[in-house]
Amino acid sequence: MIKVMQYGEGNFLRTFVDAYFDTLNEEGGNYSVNIVKPITFGTLERFEKQNNQYHIVLRGVAEGSAVEKVRKINVLDKVIDPFANTDEYMALAVDDELKIIVSNTTEAGICYNGADTMDGFETVTYPAKLTKFLYARFQAGKKGVYLMPVELIDNNADELKKCVGKYIELWNLPQEFKKWNDEENFYCNTLVDRIVSGYPRDEQTKAHLEELLGEKDELVSIGEPFGLWAVENKGNIADYIKEGVHNIEVVLTNDIGYYKKRKVRVLNGSHTNLVPAGLVLGATTVYDCMNDKKLSAFLSNALKEEIIPFVSNDIKATTAFADSVKERFMNPYLNHQLISIALNSISKWRARVLPSFKDYYNANKKIPTYLTIGFSYLMYLYSKIEKSGDKYIAKVGGKELEMKDDLPYLEYFANKNTVGAFMANVDVWGEDLTKYAGFYDAVNANMHKIVQGENLL
Repeated sequence: MIKVMQYGEGNFLRTFVDAYFDTLNEEGGNYSVNIVKPITFGTLERFEKQNNQYHIVLRGVAEGSAVEKVRKINVLDKVIDPFANTDEYMALAVDDELKIIVSNTTEAGICYNGADTMDGFETVTYPAKLTKFLYARFQAGKKGVYLMPVELIDNNADELKKCVGKYIELWNLPQEFKKWNDEENFYCNTLVDRIVSGYPRDEQTKAHLEELLGEKDELVSIGEPFGLWAVENKGNIADYIKEGVHNIEVVLTNDIGYYKKRKVRVLNGSHTNLVPAGLVLGATTVYDCMNDKKLSAFLSNALKEEIIPFVSNDIKATTAFADSVKERFMNPYLNHQLISIALNSISKWRARVLPSFKDYYNANKKIPTYLTIGFSYLMYLYSKIEKSGDKYIAKVGGKELEMKDDLPYLEYFANKNTVGAFMANVDVWGEDLTKYAGFYDAVNANMHKIVQGENLL
């Protein structure tokens, strides 16, 4: 048995990673996935009710016809709440069959906090939790594991290892443990690519899927047929991760940087730049945006002028990938909600859009037009945030949008602090965004136009 520990129970991991391991089992493998709930929020009631089983539906268009592929996922062994059942969680740390740890804690999840303590748990970061978990494994004399984070940051595994190293130093853990972590554990950078819209929101789609499945499934998740998982080839990872197409295509590579940069900038970056504009202008889904002439042109212009030229020297290959991305965005069956993509927009903009912004600025000595417009809509959206009970709502175009992001950002705007100071906050962006000549002035002017009802596109 090859056991996988998975930090995160969200739609993406269940429609991507778990679908992969489930397919390997169908092909003769022997895998089990143990999900660990990473935060206190939410319950695991749906998993318990359905005996850890659920369906995914991959919906797309092939040769002009609708395609819906249903797969029942049976690979989940346990779904653990470590806050309520610490013993069950820590039992994995000393399990000889544990070989792989996968995580998806959003771009903001791989971070270090010097205030985290060794005896803390609920409030400490994921890397802090992981350090404690690995230390227990080391103390039990067990072998290392393969760590495959899928968070969309550059060199995600390298950054995770750096954080673990800082906690080893902060907590004065033994040098023998540091040596074990360095030599026994393989931190493999990864790149994932599949658009997942998750659980359907509208009643019509829910009813259709229930008829399609023949049963009600409160965990059903919708994704696109396309799937790519590029994984850094380290150690003997090929013994556990099989290349080829197994529901998703898996590539073991020594050049993860190419796949990462292409996907994060072209697909994720264009998504992140598009979403605020789409929300402010009344769109609900990515498909809505692609069928709006102005929003679709905005996406294409940003890709052509400000993103594609800075991905690689092979403009033709990157353009071909961008064209395939636009085709995927046109998939009417995904029902990919803009408000879902807007989750943690601040850290997403920093990771997905800022690198393209900087490359354009450095090459042309001026700010990029379309990425600046996208950022202007983002700041306008956040400037509309108000606190309503325990929620943060942005009232835009007659709609109330629930905004979900790091609490300090939501509170900052709910308290009506200025956009300029937020742009200048190095802790938020990693640098002062107002240092880019003309950027703040352009954002400020654009926001005034939006307030007056102008369409910047």
